[in-house]
Amino acid sequence: MSITYGFIGSGNMAKAMIGGIVTSGLANPDCIIASNPSAKKLDLLKEEFGIETILKDNKTAVKLSDIVILSVKPYLYERVIAEIKDMIKPNAIIVMIAAGQTIAANEARFEKPVKLVRVMPNTPALVSEAMSAVCFNANVTADDKKKVMDMLNSFGRAEEIPETLMDAVTGVSGSSPAYVYMFIEAMADAAVLHGMPRTQAYIFAAQAVLGAAKMVLETGIHPGELKDNVCSPGGTTIEAVAALENSGLRAAVIDAIDTCVRKSKEMSQ
Repeated sequence: MSITYGFIGSGNMAKAMIGGIVTSGLANPDCIIASNPSAKKLDLLKEEFGIETILKDNKTAVKLSDIVILSVKPYLYERVIAEIKDMIKPNAIIVMIAAGQTIAANEARFEKPVKLVRVMPNTPALVSEAMSAVCFNANVTADDKKKVMDMLNSFGRAEEIPETLMDAVTGVSGSSPAYVYMFIEAMADAAVLHGMPRTQAYIFAAQAVLGAAKMVLETGIHPGELKDNVCSPGGTTIEAVAALENSGLRAAVIDAIDTCVRKSKEMSQ
């Protein structure tokens, strides 16, 4: 039996998720519903992914959906849930992808037992390389979990965590693409300083970061050991590593993520 996915809101993250679902073959375009007050955004989704069911009416979209993805801004959650709560199918799974929206707070908004899933994806979902953290409320069954994890893995990688770690996830993966972009930009600047054309410098720097990340994920070797493997005695790499240590790279990264996590905790209160 096919699953119908209903997206309330159709911004960049919804677009990335729909792209993953369709491209991976997890579902056909006719099993996806999108709702948005903007006809222009809906038309773009229809044109790119072949979605036929596009609506301005959230209630109808929810009524037809087996998995409902709330892809709206956090401040709209209370209003949208009040609008749709009476239209949710009895066994529908509701996926929340907004920062700071806890399971407990939204269970109360539905005013009845519902299957709630909290997800923290990141922007590389746009190129099917998301890192998503996910946690489930007590009403979600093992079969429900598989359906959600299949959806999340269609546009990247997903891991189940306890909800208490969601703020840590914000620091280490939710916001971290910004840190990595800064690192890539800095490496490219250094290459430009030594004569490399900027366009080419970005390619070299970005591919180096991509390759290093795949080494960590695919080999299972500790990052410190991988680093040691590149550092020949008296060579160029160990000189560069010493310079990074002298500049406090590790401390700066830890401090940045700690600051991000603290801010996330403040926003969740």
